[in-house]
Amino acid sequence: MQTTILYIGRDTEITAVMNRLLNARPEWKGLCVCKNEEAIFICKEQHVDLVLLGNGIDPDSETELKNKLLALQPGLKIIQHYGGGSGLLYGEVMSAL
Repeated sequence: MQTTILYIGRDTEITAVMNRLLNARPEWKGLCVCKNEEAIFICKEQHVDLVLLGNGIDPDSETELKNKLLALQPGLKIIQHYGGGSGLLYGEVMSAL
């Protein structure tokens, strides 16, 4: 069974890299977006196991986004992703799950 991971970040290039990294592991299904509206739509349409918040999300937007996602999927795990290589990413995801 795949773990669905939603990455939300404002930088399109980093978001593309995250998409490649998350989908490189067969046990993960990575969904990567740059806009809050896209993330909210995904959480309305399908189950998400983990949300990674990337760079560039201002504090007010982050608070609003977390509230909306948790209203759609109570108990959803949401963590900050600080960057780094695929080894750090794996550690972040496994610690959160």
